[in-house]
Amino acid sequence: MSQDVKRGESLGAQVTRVLRHRIVRGELAPGARLTEEGLAEEFSVSRGPIRDAITQLSFEKLIELQRPRGIYVIGLSKDDVDQLYSLRGALEQLALSRAIRAEGDSRWEAITRAVERMAAAADAGDHPAFVVADLEFHTQIYALAEHPRLEGVWRQYLPTFSALLEVTINHDEDLHESAADHHLLLEVMRSGRAEEAATVLTAHLDGARDRMLSELADRRS
Repeated sequence: MSQDVKRGESLGAQVTRVLRHRIVRGELAPGARLTEEGLAEEFSVSRGPIRDAITQLSFEKLIELQRPRGIYVIGLSKDDVDQLYSLRGALEQLALSRAIRAEGDSRWEAITRAVERMAAAADAGDHPAFVVADLEFHTQIYALAEHPRLEGVWRQYLPTFSALLEVTINHDEDLHESAADHHLLLEVMRSGRAEEAATVLTAHLDGARDRMLSELADRRS
């Protein structure tokens, strides 16, 4: 079946996103073999965007290019998930420690709106809208940190964490608890309670990691 892509966005980025989500969701199993020709036909694009996607997904360690044998899906292992979330924890704790110094209500408007959108999405049971607001909340922590290189690293891994979140969020039929966690984190950040904020963030990321590990275990059972 042909996979439609939108012409207004980089074709390589669109192909990358679709394939990334398939791999993270387990729709493309570890060991599956991909071909440029097959992907180009499926997405109705030339091989250029396919090669762009392969390069990016290879960087993310989700696929492996084995010349001359072909392209193989690596997928996510327990160790991969542990590494990704330990990396995110280290990055975000540093961002958090700087973000709590931000002064002025205007600096906090964007992250506050993200919390409000999460609450509204929880009320509506709208998981996709919650994912968007959740990622915006965490992106705003990096923006508040005023550390462009740190924010750059976060944005580099943001597509991977977006795909992970789209999987883990579906473990929560009721999104209100997660929305409340973000509200609490915002509250302790605004109050400048650094140790409490760090503890809340650790618990939040540990919960996300555990849900992803549970997902992987379910796939193997």
